[in-house]
Amino acid sequence: MQDRKSFTRDVCSYSQFRKAALNTFVVLICATLTATHSFAEDKVDTAFKIGTCDWSIKMPLSVQSFQFAQRNGLHGIQYSFDVEGKGLDLRLRENRDTIRRTVRKTGVAISSMGIGALNKIPLATTDEAENLVVECLEAMAMLKEEAAALKDREIAAKVSPDIVLLAFFGKADINGKPELIEAVIEKLKRLAPLAEKHGFTLALETLLSEADHRHIMESVGSPAVKVYYDTANSARMGYDIYREIESLGTKNICEIHIKENGDLLGQGDIDFVRIKELLRSAQYKGWLIIEGSTPKGMSREEGCEKNATYAINLFN
Repeated sequence: MQDRKSFTRDVCSYSQFRKAALNTFVVLICATLTATHSFAEDKVDTAFKIGTCDWSIKMPLSVQSFQFAQRNGLHGIQYSFDVEGKGLDLRLRENRDTIRRTVRKTGVAISSMGIGALNKIPLATTDEAENLVVECLEAMAMLKEEAAALKDREIAAKVSPDIVLLAFFGKADINGKPELIEAVIEKLKRLAPLAEKHGFTLALETLLSEADHRHIMESVGSPAVKVYYDTANSARMGYDIYREIESLGTKNICEIHIKENGDLLGQGDIDFVRIKELLRSAQYKGWLIIEGSTPKGMSREEGCEKNATYAINLFN
């Protein structure tokens, strides 16, 4: 039979063992929770917001573009701004209300605005184009003001875009035309204060090189003027897109079109895995917008569906 001293010693040893085991268990639980939390944070930090252009899927100025994005797991729509009276023109309050209801229903945001009409109405040479940009900024200001009254702050953020793409293709191309570049600079000097007033960005999508883009931004001298980088356009011009993206960085690039020349994303010459790593290293927080990238003989809708799957799998 065990004596009292031996029994007491054994009880103390067991108590110490139990305490040590409990402490070890607590440490393991805390470590597991920390690792899980860290993994969740890493996942959020490395995720990219992905959308598509409403014109790229041939659904401009419509609720259908948001529904398309929802079906395909996309987070946003780059919404068109055109001459007055086309589609769901955001100059009108009832149309802004319709788009807000659509965003609430689908969960798909307005990532940014895009004025593709500038390809036919060049900013460099027409007053009409300058007026069109002013009208777009005014519509964006109304969206922002109306969003401020919403109780749901998540929806408010999704319906108040702060970037507008200014297009310079076709009749509006200014590449290799110094006199037109200077004309655009003068126009931007007039437009930039209005954009600055509301916290908006005038995003230049062009065929220009990094050096030309820097010349424009430095000449205008406004934080409201940045580059809308298009991977396919720049690659087609023969620019080193990886060097340009790294060099321009998040200070100068406000949004990006992920696009291929005549191929689906991931099936052409552009290394999107490399682009992803460059953007992650630069801590890019902006949108990635799918544009084009549809092979000959394939519908734009089918092309975008396939591209959405690729982009979501790669970038998220």
